[in-house]
Amino acid sequence: MSTEKTEVVRPEVSTFSVEIGVGSFDNGPKVRVLAMVDTGSFNSMLPASLLRRLGLEPLEQETYTLADGSEVEYELGEASFNIDGREWHCPVVFGPDGQYLLGATTLEIFRLMVDPVDERLVRKPPNRARPV
Repeated sequence: MSTEKTEVVRPEVSTFSVEIGVGSFDNGPKVRVLAMVDTGSFNSMLPASLLRRLGLEPLEQETYTLADGSEVEYELGEASFNIDGREWHCPVVFGPDGQYLLGATTLEIFRLMVDPVDERLVRKPPNRARPV
């Protein structure tokens, strides 16, 4: 049996931010924010104070597991997101002040993927429809 110590090497992850629009539905108020693209986050997260100021209210509570393994409860709702002139309704976590994260669910809804080399979002190629 070897007593050799194993070193775990974690690759560096590039992060970048994009400008997005967020607001209430219909003709409600909207704002532009800079959000960090975080494909490791399931849902997008924005400050609860901002979302409430836009007239949005949470729909339910969800338990989330953080990177350190701890669990925390956040309120979850829905907001109107605008990215590159396209608008969709997406789930959003009512987070703490200072948290502006664009998560994987929002990217999927917008059919976007991450270009880590050029640090930008790009449209996914169209899906092919196949008969059943």
